[in-house]
Amino acid sequence: MKRMSMIFKAKANKALDRAEDPRETLDYSYQRQLEMLQKVRRGVADVATSRKRLELQINQLEQQQEKLTDQGRKALQVGREDLARTALERRAGIESQLNDLRAQYQQLQGEEEKLTLASQRLQAKVDSFRTRKETIKPPTRRPRPRRRSTRRSPASPRRWATSAWRSSGPRRRPRR
Repeated sequence: MKRMSMIFKAKANKALDRAEDPRETLDYSYQRQLEMLQKVRRGVADVATSRKRLELQINQLEQQQEKLTDQGRKALQVGREDLARTALERRAGIESQLNDLRAQYQQLQGEEEKLTLASQRLQAKVDSFRTRKETIKPPTRRPRPRRRSTRRSPASPRRWATSAWRSSGPRRRPRR
């Protein structure tokens, strides 16, 4: 029974090999690689966008932090310690948010670098595969252009016209 199964598998494999077109297989593999490269590039773009958003948030929080510092100084100059204390408390809250955002920013920057390197490696592999595919892939047969025959067929219209003219007798002038 095992032998029969092995024979059947061998025959099925042989039939599939005959039905498989190597050009189609290579083209399909190349398409899959291009799709993967596109996904990686999209990932790089998404991470870069997130990093930019974080950068904008960090800048806004730093501006708020400076405002609160100025407000605290002015409140102290006027003698309003309660307002100065409130400004410093709010400034401390912003400082903790800034620390969290900076850590996220560093993490996204590292992730973006990794994805960029992966994208470059994958691009090199895709380029290498394309060159190998083009060298391995058998050239497609283009039909050769048909050659025009220099010999005229016996029933060629031009030959017929000249032979009919010769046999019609004397040449007459057309009427005006």
